[in-house]
Amino acid sequence: MWKKTLGALLIFVLALVVAVAVNTWRKGSRQLQVAPLAPLAIDEAAAAERLAQAVRLKTISSATDANLNQDQFLALHALLEKEFPKVHATLRREVVNGLSLLYTWEGQDPKAKAILLAAHQDVVPVAPGTEGDWQEPPFAGFVKDGYIWGRGSWDDKGNLFSQMEAVEMLIASGYKPPRTIYLAYGADEEVSGLRGAAQIAALLKSRGAQLDFVLDEGLLVLDGVMPGLKKPAALIGVAEKGYMSVALATTATPGHSSMPPKHGTSAIAMMAAALNALENDQMPAAIRGVAGEMFDVLAPEMGGFSRVALSNLWLFGPLVQKQLEAAGSTNAMLRTTTALTIARAGNKENVLPGRADATVNFRILPGDTRDGVMAHVRSAVGKVVDMAHVKVEALPGAKEASKVAPTGSVQYRRLNQTIREVFPDALVAPGLMVAATDSVHYEPISDHIFKFSPVRANSEDLKRFHGTNERLSVKGYADAIRFYHWLTGQARSGPRASATGRSAGPQGSLPGS
Repeated sequence: MWKKTLGALLIFVLALVVAVAVNTWRKGSRQLQVAPLAPLAIDEAAAAERLAQAVRLKTISSATDANLNQDQFLALHALLEKEFPKVHATLRREVVNGLSLLYTWEGQDPKAKAILLAAHQDVVPVAPGTEGDWQEPPFAGFVKDGYIWGRGSWDDKGNLFSQMEAVEMLIASGYKPPRTIYLAYGADEEVSGLRGAAQIAALLKSRGAQLDFVLDEGLLVLDGVMPGLKKPAALIGVAEKGYMSVALATTATPGHSSMPPKHGTSAIAMMAAALNALENDQMPAAIRGVAGEMFDVLAPEMGGFSRVALSNLWLFGPLVQKQLEAAGSTNAMLRTTTALTIARAGNKENVLPGRADATVNFRILPGDTRDGVMAHVRSAVGKVVDMAHVKVEALPGAKEASKVAPTGSVQYRRLNQTIREVFPDALVAPGLMVAATDSVHYEPISDHIFKFSPVRANSEDLKRFHGTNERLSVKGYADAIRFYHWLTGQARSGPRASATGRSAGPQGSLPGS
């Protein structure tokens, strides 16, 4: 009997090995095969200095004061007009809601859907007390050691100015777009975009605009960041997570600390139990949706066991998921995340407070909802605390996760192709944007919204995002200009036209919808 059992077991293992091997072999590369473009000649030093001038302007936005640093924003507008004269002579410029900008480059075909390139003018402040930690002063705008240093060089003036550089070159070459191109530059992205991008989108909608696609800041060309990949990975954000903060308040009878109440019934104890429950009882994770497609596209490009495991999630899924959940960056792709961000209680060491307050921030995965988050909070907290003593409410500013842009579309393929042409060593895959962008405001007028910044970044660079020593490499900035140049002015058919300097660009027209 044992021989039959052993034989059956061996057959099962052999069949399993064969199935895994066949499955791995069948998952061939899904990368577009395109010829890399000859590098577009750019005066890198001059372009870097133009961006550096913008970095010197402290365009820090405020959620409560729309006019904060107004002089700095107006100085940025004047700088754009001075440094990009052809753009301002050719495109129609509108100031929207005080400080945001909308440029319109009219196309020759009135029936073709327009495209929109977005960026934002505002920057986040420097954390007080950290100014001395910067290698170069945060608003000095130095170009040094091959980098443009300063707050906003990367987020997001680098995108804004590289788009301007590209359009200036295209105009100088005599290029005339068949479809209308919008350049949309909000002034309050870092504090919600409601005064900027939301108003620009509403204006375009009122004029009946329906956009072929929108491209805003987002995911990057990640070099050495994705485990198991030897090549850089250019991730196109096809969706972004929603946002919701939930306020919790626990109440109890205040009193003297010398006579504490029954264990677990003080306001602080109940709040601690509630927060501990939310921390330990996270919303469910799964390799699905955008994350599932990303790993499916990248699996054939990986080596060793990573390729085998990701090609056979039916078998190795639990193991892969456990590894992904162990790192904050990959865990965020798999679930609606829970972050305990604010806690307040008490004002004297010998007084039991009658109330404790806390705020918990959730980033909502596509497929989950705000209602689902609230149900989860009440369920998790209700298991450990008497809900008669807990108040739970959603704070203003919550928003659902964005729509997911289809990756089988002509629009996605066009973006994919341009990335492969400008960054020929990079693999392209869809990805999920875990932070917020202005792009969600354009959902009413486009089904194809992408979040991608054409900038190379390694793990060290990522620490600089909204952090200390923000910088953008001069050569990386030049690649961003090339990317926007080719994306905006690519030819309908035949080889790409060559171009040189600021006064060159492709001839021909953009592909159809």
